[in-house]
Amino acid sequence: MKAILFAVLAGLCWGVGEVCTKYALHSRQVGPVTAIALRSTVALPVLWLAYAIVVRGLRLEPAAWPRADRPVLLALGLGSGLVAGAAAMILFYSALNLGEISVVKPIAFTIAPATAVLIGWLALGESMTVRKAVAVGLILLGVALLTARGGGAVPHLRGGGAVPHPGGAELRPHEDVPRPHRGGGAVPHPGGAEPRPHEDVPRLHK
Repeated sequence: MKAILFAVLAGLCWGVGEVCTKYALHSRQVGPVTAIALRSTVALPVLWLAYAIVVRGLRLEPAAWPRADRPVLLALGLGSGLVAGAAAMILFYSALNLGEISVVKPIAFTIAPATAVLIGWLALGESMTVRKAVAVGLILLGVALLTARGGGAVPHLRGGGAVPHPGGAELRPHEDVPRPHRGGGAVPHPGGAEPRPHEDVPRLHK
């Protein structure tokens, strides 16, 4: 239960943080690399304070981690530090700078577990169950739906823009559309001529 609570709180923090990041990036006053550098600079003192409390004070984590096996340190430093901590965050912030957070964040945070499942199966020998395979397939399907363009969207206008017409022409709002005329105006005729009301129209004589 605690794990789920911490995961939910982490998701809430990430959601708020990335919205703030998106706002800052779209102001065009800050770039993605600057944003991640500033974020890391602000977070680092807090992380080391938490480390001192948890490891040195409360002794909830091993304090002899510098003497851990070399593969463990390499995985932590290169995989978690450089790949996930630096490269992934620079790429993620660059994506936020260019795209919509409602698309970028779900793609990034669903590709991650799918990649972990596949690498764990191929490299670490973890079991690949039907449930895991279906979950990975659904993740990839969701990413495909998010990245699909068009999708039958209905065009809408802002500021009087033109609406594409199925025949290729562009109709503008309130323009170029034949309308019924009032007060004696001409009414378009299917044959091309424009008879006026009460004029030029053959009548039956009694």
